[in-house]
Amino acid sequence: MECMLDYEGIQSFCKDLVEVADILEKTTECISEETEAGDQKLTLEKVFRGLSLLEAKLKSVFTKHGLEKMAPIGDKYDPHEHELICHVPADIGVQPGTVALVRQDGYKLHGRTIRLAQVEVAVESQKRL
Repeated sequence: MECMLDYEGIQSFCKDLVEVADILEKTTECISEETEAGDQKLTLEKVFRGLSLLEAKLKSVFTKHGLEKMAPIGDKYDPHEHELICHVPADIGVQPGTVALVRQDGYKLHGRTIRLAQVEVAVESQKRL
């Protein structure tokens, strides 16, 4: 029974990704080597609309299947969720030991971290004498 559930979940996810691929294909079709110079603005507008649709659809697929992007700015550094890239001086209002900047988003699948967020963590700056 568990195998069937996994297969159904994967099949549902794949069907959703096919829709994402369709949007991507339609977007890339509007870009061709034959585009006239005057048509470039219209082409860029179509590409932007296509990319916006693609982003919205992908976010919808992620949400439907329990995949969420972590937004850790201001959170206390956690090595189970964050990969420390470097330390930065804590600005006014930023607590030392918290995430000051995210270099690459992290993701959780049904609450379990599947990719650590690459972060810069605030530290108290030391004054020189």
